[in-house]
Amino acid sequence: MKLSHIPVALTAAVLLLSASLTFATENIIDETGDAGSKPKVSKKSTAARKSEIAAQRAEVAKIKPVDINSATSEELKKLPGIGDAEAAKIIAGRPYGSKAWLVTKNIIDGGLFEGIKRLIIARQPFKDAAKNAAIYEKKK
Repeated sequence: MKLSHIPVALTAAVLLLSASLTFATENIIDETGDAGSKPKVSKKSTAARKSEIAAQRAEVAKIKPVDINSATSEELKKLPGIGDAEAAKIIAGRPYGSKAWLVTKNIIDGGLFEGIKRLIIARQPFKDAAKNAAIYEKKK
């Protein structure tokens, strides 16, 4: 009989302990005032932020995408984060089957690619995929 009461007593003890710890944590947070207070964001700052984002998007939309397979060094250096060394690497690694090849071929790092991937394209020289594949095979 006594053995059947032990699991019940242990379960009750665990529940009481967890409830008391939760209550203690809530009291500590309430005393500091951190958890109950929400940051107040004015509508003006939110509206200003939205207009700033819209302006940035409009600016990016105006930029003509740079073709990494045919761009000059000066055109490549206009991209954010691309300097002389990166532009030279991009030109030396041509042709590219897609813009993602910049990362897969270790031309630039992934962080830089994330920043410029909307600003670049990799046009293919021929409409015929077999001709393009032959170009990439020769490059290897």
